[in-house]
Amino acid sequence: MQRGKVARNVCTLIDPPTVKRAESSPLTGEEARRVLAAATAQRNPARWTVALAVGLRQSEALGLRWADVNFDAGTLSVRRGLHRVKGQGVVFEEPKSERSRRTLALPGQLVEALRVQRAAQLTERMAAGPLWDDGDLVFAQPNGRPLDRKADWRAWKVLLATAGVREVRLHDGRHTAATLLLTAGVHPRVVMELLGHSQMRTTTDTYSHVMPALAREAADRMGTALWG
Repeated sequence: MQRGKVARNVCTLIDPPTVKRAESSPLTGEEARRVLAAATAQRNPARWTVALAVGLRQSEALGLRWADVNFDAGTLSVRRGLHRVKGQGVVFEEPKSERSRRTLALPGQLVEALRVQRAAQLTERMAAGPLWDDGDLVFAQPNGRPLDRKADWRAWKVLLATAGVREVRLHDGRHTAATLLLTAGVHPRVVMELLGHSQMRTTTDTYSHVMPALAREAADRMGTALWG
């Protein structure tokens, strides 16, 4: 059309598909604390601390290596994810977007949880002996091999039941981290960086249920700033 070769754009006759997002169901702060308390009695308890504290995707958590954890700086770098590809089995792939490749500052409690995780894994490694498959994975099977995604999902369901918490999706652990941060007054831009979203709109649209409360808090702060 721009070059005058056709009379009209036939693309305008097409109805574009609508994108429907699954409704998120984040845990409350109290529920999240109960889950973390119950996790201490399971293998890989830090797996769930990572999910609820910094909102890693399942693939990112299962692909995490010890080389990605800097205990001295208190940071964690997301550099790859674990995926199951038809015909190839379990593979590790780099993030598809630059935003997903990120370095996160960790709460002190999470750094300590990862130290405990490493000590427990060293004990398992000694028990496995020559059967240990060293992939440098933070969260692995007792023989060092990658965790199966379905087994990880089942462990999450068992954990929720043990904690006496309502059943939510594994991905809602990620939503929990974001919702708790936004409710605590953390700027959406910071939450966007933490989650690895490529656009701010993704963050604000996904967590629109939190925005009215943030708007009210902003109004109250403005009132205090202007009128004391």
